[in-house]
Amino acid sequence: MQYSLSAPLSLEADIQLPASKSISNRALILHALSKGTTLPANLSDCDDTRVMIRALTHPTDTIDIGAAGTAMRFLTAYLSATPGSHLLTGTARMRQRPIRILADALKSLGASIDYADNEGFPPLRIVGRPLQSVPVTLAGNVSSQYISALLMIGPILPQGLQLQLTGDIISRPYINLTLQLMRDFGAQAAWTSEDSIAVQPGGYQDTPFVVESDWSAASYWYETLALFAFKGRDRNKERECDGSRPHVLLHGLFPRSSQGDCRGAELFRRLGVQTEYTTEGVLLTPHSISTNRLEENLVDIPDLAQTFAVTCCLLDIPFRFSGLQSLRIKETDRIEALTCELKKLGYVIHAIEDSVLYWDGERCAPCPQPAIDTYEDHRMAMAFAPAAILFPHLRINQPQVVTKSYPSYWKDLQKAGFGIAGKE
Repeated sequence: MQYSLSAPLSLEADIQLPASKSISNRALILHALSKGTTLPANLSDCDDTRVMIRALTHPTDTIDIGAAGTAMRFLTAYLSATPGSHLLTGTARMRQRPIRILADALKSLGASIDYADNEGFPPLRIVGRPLQSVPVTLAGNVSSQYISALLMIGPILPQGLQLQLTGDIISRPYINLTLQLMRDFGAQAAWTSEDSIAVQPGGYQDTPFVVESDWSAASYWYETLALFAFKGRDRNKERECDGSRPHVLLHGLFPRSSQGDCRGAELFRRLGVQTEYTTEGVLLTPHSISTNRLEENLVDIPDLAQTFAVTCCLLDIPFRFSGLQSLRIKETDRIEALTCELKKLGYVIHAIEDSVLYWDGERCAPCPQPAIDTYEDHRMAMAFAPAAILFPHLRINQPQVVTKSYPSYWKDLQKAGFGIAGKE
């Protein structure tokens, strides 16, 4: 399948964002551990959350979570600590994503986990049983989902969980999000030092819970407005072509969100997007771009790397993003994917030691009719789609990947005035 995109002449969008996948999947695990009777409200309608609901409410001997990395990590811990015997598997790409670090940590607690195929990778044979309470040490520069998976089962261990993190701690906001949700469900869990977390025993309470909208999804609308305003203004005079004022109104976001990706609003301010919290929602409007180069450590918001890389290139703003060591093991190798696809648009970006991505303004000849490959990665599709504002009739291959986190994305683009022509 392929979509060909065309941008509208004006932008006045009113968007109900999807519920947060990160919050939904954590809340589902906590709800299950609390043995609750009513599912959290406003759950995400994305693929990852659907497979999580299915696995928790109708578990089978073989649980196939498809491409849902969050579900693989969280369910590995959950199934290890709850009764039952299961084979946990996923797509071909999922079977290439390492899980040994989490499995070894769970085995230190007494978990029964065996590799059904390749050592260190899914599929996993898991026999759930009561686990022990022993101190666990884990590298802080691994995926935060490993850490969150361990933390969430901590309250059901007989003496809780003491977790020591070593080295640099990446994606700390995601760990904090997990801790906050655990407390929302009645657990006692907190940092005891810069690198240590204590989880008290006692389980969870069945708690009514409503899921917030997704700040990651919001980033694509920030990008859309930034590119639209850039196209419509003379950068030297900051004058918009037709005198109209583009804007986007986003619903369901909280100004004091526990989601780490809310920090994207501050970075987009420097890229020309103003954020205003109103009674109707979060209003995005253009204002002057305040930087000629963006240097930022994205270790706490790695899921926004694609959004900012594409945005900066198209705004002609050189960048240097560090803290991206987790991008190689996401849905795809996102560093390689960004390098390949931005080259199709005429931008030559570079990586250093798998953790730094930079663009110094180097250009190449763009493809005459660029078609962006998405690599089974929802964020590739959504980060590149707004580029149609500057590249008319940009094509997106395999656009259906957005169902992983934002199923209504293409419909919302059409609602905002974008033209979308599709073919099989």
